[in-house]
Amino acid sequence: MFRWLWRTYLRRHRKLLIAAVLLMSMEGAMLGLLSYLIKPMFDDVFIAGQTTALWGVGIAIMLIFVVRAVTSAGQKILMMRASQRAAAAMRTDLLDHLMTLDSAYHQVNPPGQLIERVQSDVTVVNNSWADILVSIGRDTVTVIVLFGVAVSVDLQWTLVTLVGVPFLVLPALLAQRYVRRRSVSARELAGRMATRLDEVFHGINPIKLNALESYQSVRYRKLTGDRARAEIKATTGQATVPALVDIVTGIGFLAVMIYGGGEIIAGTKTVGEFMSFFTAIALVFDPLRRIANTSGKWQIAAASIDRLRSVFDERPTLLSPAHPKPAPQGAPEIRFRDVEMRYGDLPVLRGATFTAKAGQTTALVGASGAGKSTVFNVLTRLVEPNGGEVSIDGTAVSDIDLGQLRALFSVVTQDAALFDESLRENILLGRDDITEDRLREVLDAAHVTDFLPQLSHGLDSAAGPRGSNLSGGQRQRVAIARAVLRDTPILLLDEATSALDTKSEAVVQQALERLSVGRTTLVIAHRLSTIQNADSIVVMDQGRVADQGTHDELLARGGIYADLYRMQFKSKAAENND
Repeated sequence: MFRWLWRTYLRRHRKLLIAAVLLMSMEGAMLGLLSYLIKPMFDDVFIAGQTTALWGVGIAIMLIFVVRAVTSAGQKILMMRASQRAAAAMRTDLLDHLMTLDSAYHQVNPPGQLIERVQSDVTVVNNSWADILVSIGRDTVTVIVLFGVAVSVDLQWTLVTLVGVPFLVLPALLAQRYVRRRSVSARELAGRMATRLDEVFHGINPIKLNALESYQSVRYRKLTGDRARAEIKATTGQATVPALVDIVTGIGFLAVMIYGGGEIIAGTKTVGEFMSFFTAIALVFDPLRRIANTSGKWQIAAASIDRLRSVFDERPTLLSPAHPKPAPQGAPEIRFRDVEMRYGDLPVLRGATFTAKAGQTTALVGASGAGKSTVFNVLTRLVEPNGGEVSIDGTAVSDIDLGQLRALFSVVTQDAALFDESLRENILLGRDDITEDRLREVLDAAHVTDFLPQLSHGLDSAAGPRGSNLSGGQRQRVAIARAVLRDTPILLLDEATSALDTKSEAVVQQALERLSVGRTTLVIAHRLSTIQNADSIVVMDQGRVADQGTHDELLARGGIYADLYRMQFKSKAAENND
């Protein structure tokens, strides 16, 4: 796993990391020098009273702390630079990859889970590898140098100190496995918590209107309790190994006190030698604990790396053809021929066949579940049909480069997807080649200029989260402005006016009619009054095309369309009477 992390993200920062490790090594070695100087400090200065040694030892100790300060600050700065760049690249790559995956993947993986992987899992991995590198570059060197000082004083004392180390091995291995299992559980629960929050905040108004606050609170409280228990268990396992190090160290200190103390009393060892040894062993205690703790952190990171790699291992199935055909130019003809589409075992399209003529408006009508939205998804290759053929000007959509195919469409839906940016940015979407005159034309065509004077900062006013600062009609007009600016040959309208009041619907409908001129337009509509002037109306029923014709032709023939029209007419008449 660390190999994947190094090869994919850390190797590109190897110069920074090598420099950081060198500084860490210097920082770690300073503690060894400090413990080594304890012997002359006691034997030559305090006991023998040598004035020259006083100055020499004092200056040497001061220089040790200066070097530690410089190397410590330097390695932290370098590590921060490398780790933040690696984390930024990992998050960006993960988001880029997620956006390439099919819609089916996003249907079974909630946004909260994916947000947790992009944000929290990357943070866990980033912090963990940085801690591991510090342990390798600083703590490991510190332990080696300090044990070197201890051995130089007395090998037997050192071996006596390590008498309890063999008892660490099995508990450490068991603790690592336990931490990994608990960490996987905690990360999964964190994703479910993020999903729950995403649902709550996006559905706050329905929650309030249906008095669901307590219900949602109970559900979230249960998740937080489960995650708290999983985190506690993981931390308990992670804390076990450092605790065992403390116990083994205590046993070693007791053994060396008994064994070494007798030699000092007998005069075979000096006080300075014992103090140098004692200092080295005392200073090795903290880096040893950090190294032991690193194994637990690595298990936590491993759980997150597994989750990240599982995302990177996913591959889109809807790809551009190896040898794509050129995309059609101008307003094209769209043809569906015997198209079959199933979601699992559920048939959605059953041999759908119809033609949307070039430069004309074709409406799709039918009851909910008739397959209208699936027609749009198949046409834009958000899904792949199980049979039949969809073509644009005679070219199968599967033979066109995916990017070029989707560049043919402008889409306006019932739920205009606006971002928490200014209206200007929501319309331009990063384009910097649009002149102010062209932008003004777009705003006029979409009737956005009608409501701009009502906003405090005009076009630079914030749209708010999901366009919450705007009314439904205003949001739709911003979405239409996008479509006008995009200027594509095919226009897809998915119930673009169904959620609007009569006045807003009239304004938006006028803007849509202007937008449709010169384009091949497909319209999904429940309000039949909005598509009476369509050049052709396709009547869908349970995934099949039941009829096709103009408004007058379909009414004259009777059938499903005539029934829908009479039903809506009666409903509207009843509303007017009320």
